[in-house]
Amino acid sequence: MISLILIGVLSALLLVVYSTWRRDSRLPPGPTPWPVIGNIHQIDKLAPYETLMQFGEKYGPVYTIYFGWNPVVVLYGYDALKEALIGQAEDFSGRAIVPVFERVANRKGLVFSNGAHWQQQRRFSLATLRSFGMGKRSIEERVREESTNLLEFFQEKKGNPFNPGPHITAAVSNVICSIVFGDRFDTEDGTFQTLLRMVNENITFLGKRGFQMYNTFPGILKHLPGEHNKIFQNVSKLKTFLRGLIDNHTLSRDPNCPRDFVDSFLNKMDEEAGNPDSHFTMESLTYTTFNLFIAGTETTSSTIRWALRFMLAYPHIQKRVQDEIDSVLGPDKCPSLEDRVNLPYTDAVIHEVLRYSSVVPNGLPHEALYDIKFKGYTIPKGTQIITFLFSALNDKGYWDDPEQFNPERFLDKEGKFVKNEAHLPFGAGKRACIGEALARTEIFIFFVNILQKFSLKSPPGEGGPIELAGGGTRAPRPFNVCAEWRL
Repeated sequence: MISLILIGVLSALLLVVYSTWRRDSRLPPGPTPWPVIGNIHQIDKLAPYETLMQFGEKYGPVYTIYFGWNPVVVLYGYDALKEALIGQAEDFSGRAIVPVFERVANRKGLVFSNGAHWQQQRRFSLATLRSFGMGKRSIEERVREESTNLLEFFQEKKGNPFNPGPHITAAVSNVICSIVFGDRFDTEDGTFQTLLRMVNENITFLGKRGFQMYNTFPGILKHLPGEHNKIFQNVSKLKTFLRGLIDNHTLSRDPNCPRDFVDSFLNKMDEEAGNPDSHFTMESLTYTTFNLFIAGTETTSSTIRWALRFMLAYPHIQKRVQDEIDSVLGPDKCPSLEDRVNLPYTDAVIHEVLRYSSVVPNGLPHEALYDIKFKGYTIPKGTQIITFLFSALNDKGYWDDPEQFNPERFLDKEGKFVKNEAHLPFGAGKRACIGEALARTEIFIFFVNILQKFSLKSPPGEGGPIELAGGGTRAPRPFNVCAEWRL
């Protein structure tokens, strides 16, 4: 009798679940979701972009998957991304504030906000970063300073094996710190290393199943133990540290002579002190510096590590890069962005590193802020949108054998560098990375400086196929290198 009642209850429950599951007919097609969990069970937890590529091949340039009950529209391939992010730039300018990001940023700051707040933060940040050298020759001096410190560390190893990752990350982070906070950190400083470790832990979490599970069931998981709690603790510690740096600025700044981004923001707060609707507050300053610190650290350092890992895997490419550097710069001339035009093969290698690595494969999530008409479908207001950058960087309509690492694809028959419009490692449209110019400067100068001074080899018994570290970005597993002084 009890078993019959139980069967009846379960049957009724299943009937309710299936009856309430109504796929919106206006949405693009996609794989059939399961009740409650959607398509989460189908997504490769280590390489979700591989699953999204398979879905794209089956369902086309725009399709729908489900995270729990929530539909997510995926833009697949360069043509779809171009049409959306450039052709309908305003429509696709919204940011999806998923529950993890909601709790992390409170809809404030540069990255995880929308509307007037985002527009004002972005406009101010772009103008201020440029005033402190981003995209100009003056920023190269900051990059070269950190590059010199990194080269000294490499030289101290005297050809012995070491993991270059932590020091590359510290050097890259110090560039953005010098712009935002007006100062750099000692790369061996314990607090600085702890901050970078927490950043890495949080970025890694974004690629784990727990991230999607929390976003799908936040009301339940926020009360339960799990890795997500460590992530929120890290965020709290990072913001406390950054707030301390800001407070020090309030005590030492001269409003007539801003030293850095923080000083300029504080001046803007003073200007709008009488405006009750101002978006320039201490809270927004904390979140914006938080965004800049993380964004200016992880993705660029990952790309540089990718570049070095490729040089270990392809010594003939390393040799050709060094020959070109030697012929153009010689052993002593410090590289400058002006040299890039005379280093076409080196530039091609860097572009191929950016393409192949696809460090942020899914981009950051977008959201339809109102109903969007796209390719004959309607994306309802509130729907999350994945701008699948990996699919553009591996689009067979624009790249021959995209699974192969081949810098030659960026060179013409005369050996001159040629662009490819599908090369979108920094995104496109109104939400494109505002630090693209800085990142390109850092990658070029760090990479050229290292190969100008050192030959890179894998330690005996190491090397082999490139393996990926799991996480929210595509990064190579930590590796060791022997850096032999060339001069």
